[in-house]
Amino acid sequence: MSASKIKNKEGKPEFQIVISFCKPEIAQKIYKERWQIETAFRAMKTSGFNLEDTHLTDIDRIEKLVAIVTIAFCWAYLVGIYLHEHHKAIRILNNGRKAKSFFKYGLTFMASALLNAGVQSDINIFKFLSCT
Repeated sequence: MSASKIKNKEGKPEFQIVISFCKPEIAQKIYKERWQIETAFRAMKTSGFNLEDTHLTDIDRIEKLVAIVTIAFCWAYLVGIYLHEHHKAIRILNNGRKAKSFFKYGLTFMASALLNAGVQSDINIFKFLSCT
């Protein structure tokens, strides 16, 4: 068993208890990593790309779609981190959590930049696709 103090929705401290068959000293770390995976899946599905709404049945096409969505997810996530660190930090709520995820921050900015091509931004979202 492992526990840590977190803030609830009202901003009041409470214990978060994780029961695990693994080593208790790493249970919180493992839970945090697992939670990141869950939020990535939510972003790919209901909170971003609505991947589950596809009517594709051909496995090759599904594989290609998942690959493209994965690249787009990483792109939006990187843009969100950049915006948070260099442009405007994401607001922290009373419960200690960010008002929006790095993914959502980046995706919203990218959608605005792509849909409003006439409006110039000092942030080039395409540079995040380059390894150089």
